[in-house]
Amino acid sequence: MFQVRIHGRGGQGVVTGAEMLSIAAFLEGRNAQAFPSFGSERTGAPVVAFCRIDDKEIRLREPIIEPDALIIQDPTLLFQVDVFAGLKSEGYIIINTNKSFEELGLGDFAKKFRPERLLTVSATDLALKHVGRPVPNVPLLGAFAAASGLISIDSVAAAIRDKFSGKVAAGNIAAATEAYNIAQAAQEVTHA
Repeated sequence: MFQVRIHGRGGQGVVTGAEMLSIAAFLEGRNAQAFPSFGSERTGAPVVAFCRIDDKEIRLREPIIEPDALIIQDPTLLFQVDVFAGLKSEGYIIINTNKSFEELGLGDFAKKFRPERLLTVSATDLALKHVGRPVPNVPLLGAFAAASGLISIDSVAAAIRDKFSGKVAAGNIAAATEAYNIAQAAQEVTHA
């Protein structure tokens, strides 16, 4: 079972991101489960959502304590909440920022992980460019697809079309695709 924990703030599409990730996995013939955990349901409050993906039925219902991947939609949470708690040593970390792990003050921490599984992408900028709103969830799904190889960008696009329509869907697909391409290019540099 592959478990993803998504950290963000209310209004950033954290819950919708987890739902679309589960839809993308389901479209690829896997079992998937997405659910949120709210402290305070106001805009700007820390929000966590979870997604489990497996080839067999998922019976677990509790929050994800030891994730295989973290998607961090708001870098201001890095030093406010223990977003890295329980992350497996082979885990993936995708952060919405234009800064490197070193610039974020996470250089020493990052050395514990495989560099090709650590990624920063300016998802808010991509969302503003393609959708006109600062909602980083969809570009981060595109980046996650490239980094993990767990889902395809085509399934991400199909999940977006399942959730949105018209210009909103087209803009989100463009944002996810650009993030996917950025993540793939970053991985090629890491592997070089």
